[in-house]
Amino acid sequence: MKITFNGANINYTDCGKGNTLVLLHGFTETIKIWDYFSEYLSKKFRVICIDLPGHGESDCIDNIHSMELISDILKSLLDKLSIDKCVMIGHSMGGYVSLAFARKYGKLLSGLGLFHSSVYSDSEQAKEARMRAIEIVRNDHHAFLAGFIQDLFAPENKEIFKKEIDNLVKDAKQMSKEAIIAAQMGMIERHDSKDILVNAKYPVMFIAGHKDSRIPVKDIQSQLILPETSYSLLLKNAGHMGYLEEKEKTLHFIKAFTETCFP
Repeated sequence: MKITFNGANINYTDCGKGNTLVLLHGFTETIKIWDYFSEYLSKKFRVICIDLPGHGESDCIDNIHSMELISDILKSLLDKLSIDKCVMIGHSMGGYVSLAFARKYGKLLSGLGLFHSSVYSDSEQAKEARMRAIEIVRNDHHAFLAGFIQDLFAPENKEIFKKEIDNLVKDAKQMSKEAIIAAQMGMIERHDSKDILVNAKYPVMFIAGHKDSRIPVKDIQSQLILPETSYSLLLKNAGHMGYLEEKEKTLHFIKAFTETCFP
């Protein structure tokens, strides 16, 4: 299904009935990553997934896809679907979008989930690394995607999930250079969001991997104490891709968390 935002087509899925759970994918991913989760969770909840702009079947909107811009797209979609309360869970960049949504539209949230994601903005070193990545993308974005995606997995899981990695790379290669750069620029510009957790009037969920090279588990541990109510799942054998590396654990944790948010 599609909605139009600022003249661009945005792709989404809507399945199941009941209280609403919104699942957001990360950088270079698509709504396909949630297929297994949606099939199971839609037996109990209404599950909404969206291709972020420039990803999957959604159009590129601007030169910079800020987290605030994407949160406005989400608000437009929820309005169209007459949804006034939801739990929103985002993987990686999807978590950054969730935090931006919480800042602008927090009254719509019954719960917030950071799935291998963080409230911290990029350090100067991280911003420089993204700018170097952008230069690589301009020269050969296919080569960038192959190396980037593989490195998201724990070292020992790269061979185990070779088929899944190949599929992720195949889908990511459908992205244009402009879309990849727009997402990277949006992440560079994102704000620190610790205050969102401190002031949250709803439960907050964290999923982290002990072998995550992108979001160190120690950073997540420092965030667990910020919300009034938080739940965490720390995965010993996962990197940044727990929805594949620990599929059943993360699925059932998300289900239990969402049930908690809708007593």
